[in-house]
Parts: sequence; C-alpha cells; structure tokens
Amino acid sequence: MSVSPAVPAAAVAAPTQADLLDFVRRTAADAELIASLPLDPEGRTWVHLEGPGGSEAWLIGWPPGSGTGWHDHADSVGAFLTARGELKEYSLAARLPTDGWKTLELTEGVDRERTLPAGRGRSFGRHHVHEVLNESTEEHAISVHAYYPPLPRIRRYSRSGQVLRLEQVERPEDWQ
Repeated sequence: MSVSPAVPAAAVAAPTQADLLDFVRRTAADAELIASLPLDPEGRTWVHLEGPGGSEAWLIGWPPGSGTGWHDHADSVGAFLTARGELKEYSLAARLPTDGWKTLELTEGVDRERTLPAGRGRSFGRHHVHEVLNESTEEHAISVHAYYPPLPRIRRYSRSGQVLRLEQVERPEDWQ
C-alpha cells in the first residue's frame, strides 16, 4: 500500500469563476435541497452552503418583488444561478474605482440587463456592480450563489439616473 502525502491547503488552487458556476449549476439541480429552503412572503431567506475550495455559498429565496439594491462583492469573484422562478439582473459594464470615491457619474451605454429563468446563471469578476430582482408579483424565486474569496465586504450603492453613490460598506460581522 502506498501512502500519498497530504497536500498542503496553500497548494490547492482557488476556485475560478468557471468552478463557481459549475458548483451553482450542480447545486441548483438538487431538487431536494431547493425544496428544503423555507420561504418567507415578506423577505428574502437564505441558507449558508459549503462551496468549493473554501468559497462562500448561499441558497437564497426571493419573495415576489424583492431585490438586493445596487451592490458589489469587492474583491470576490462569483457566480449565481436561478434554481426556481426567474430573476432579473441589472449591471454596469464599467470598471469602477475600488476606493476613494463617494459619487460617480456613469457614462451612457454602461447599463446591462439580463433575465435569468430557472436553469440560467452567470459568473462575474471582482468589483462587479449589479442589482438582482425578483420582478414577479406572484412567484418566489430561488437561487444559488458562490463567492471566492469568501466575501470580505459588500459595498451598497444608490442610483439616481446616471449618478451612482456609495452609501455603505458592510463586513461579514454585519451579517451575523
């Protein structure tokens, strides 16, 4: 019998955007897991999941009309996929400065819109600014999300026309 030495944690490659997207696809296909999420008619619900390679993952329930507001995930890459229902993502196709600003005027043509019915998802890079909504007036949506590295912070924004304003920075201890 041969014994292989343990691989040090530092030698394990960090999950890529493609790895995270594969994980959310496989997880969303687990009908029993999706059905197990408690749904609240008033607010979003979530369950923490074990993501690949030390990533942070979540199963999220979206009541009709709910959304995230404009935000980014700072230095994390991520992926999400709609497991049930339909979500809409509005995003900016622009790289924003990472720090040192409170208000930015966005140029024309940076807005993107994507409809994500059940089975559709996407991955994104660092500093991806977006908002995700369940625009249905009747049906809950459920999605699976994964981020690497685990979320160091989330920056929340308000938007009025082409003006984006940094409103607050949340850290993991704020979500406990």
